[in-house]
Amino acid sequence: MAAIAEAPAPAPASSAYERRPGWGAWLFMAPLLVWLLLFVVAPTILLIVYSFAERDSFGRVVFTFTWDNYLAAFQWKWLKILVYSIWYAFLTTVICMAVGFPAAWFIGRAPERRRNLLMMLVMIPFWTSFLIRTYAWITILSNQGFLNATLLASGLTTSPLVMMYTPFAVVLGLVYNYLPFMILPIYTSVEKLDNALVEAAYDLGAGPVRAFSKVIIPLTKPGIAAGALLVFVPAIAMYAITTLMGGGQVPTIGEKIQDQFTKASNPPFGAALGTLLLLLFFISLWITQARKRTA
Repeated sequence: MAAIAEAPAPAPASSAYERRPGWGAWLFMAPLLVWLLLFVVAPTILLIVYSFAERDSFGRVVFTFTWDNYLAAFQWKWLKILVYSIWYAFLTTVICMAVGFPAAWFIGRAPERRRNLLMMLVMIPFWTSFLIRTYAWITILSNQGFLNATLLASGLTTSPLVMMYTPFAVVLGLVYNYLPFMILPIYTSVEKLDNALVEAAYDLGAGPVRAFSKVIIPLTKPGIAAGALLVFVPAIAMYAITTLMGGGQVPTIGEKIQDQFTKASNPPFGAALGTLLLLLFFISLWITQARKRTA
């Protein structure tokens, strides 16, 4: 009896996700790629080139190769300012996380018809100019501002409290401006969270604290990590808030970099500080991605 030959199995249909992008896809990506090349890659290369240059006796930039700018950047004077900047950014991130997570949880668990309204309330600060929002806080915290006037009128204090041009004012300004960047990513994770998993944790005997730490936090960790990155990285280099609300009394690395390009007329040293700050950003991003892969 002749053996029945088996029919060859049909080849699996190629999935659309496995196809290589064609010319049409690259054409749609072209504006983004050009934008990145002109406004991200090219300025970064110029920054690195300038960081190895030096100034001549007339203050002009001479494009040579020297490590002097980087050696000067590692002096304790500048490292101290960098440490303070990292500390302010860390405080800002922690406060934004402590305030933003409950707000994002409340919005994400709210009925769908109310979420848009609540999200609009979060985005209201972006409807006004950044400078207007910052100057509003200056008028509130100044010695003759609204807060001191209220405290003096109520008799809670006999003299105005010094709040402007202090670390408190700088961190407050950073928290106010970056809080929405913490709420939005966490809200996205909370909205996708399956509430049945939380209820299952309660049914298995977990209390509120254990359910929060073992179920809610791990499932919303991507949003927390994204929010922390969106707040911590720009908060280190932000100089507008520190200049306006710190008044030069609370030096930060972003403010000092800006001073090197303007007041000090020393672009090479400012570029070296900026390159080191850029390296710090890449390290923060690499640590975040490494922790994500490990998880």
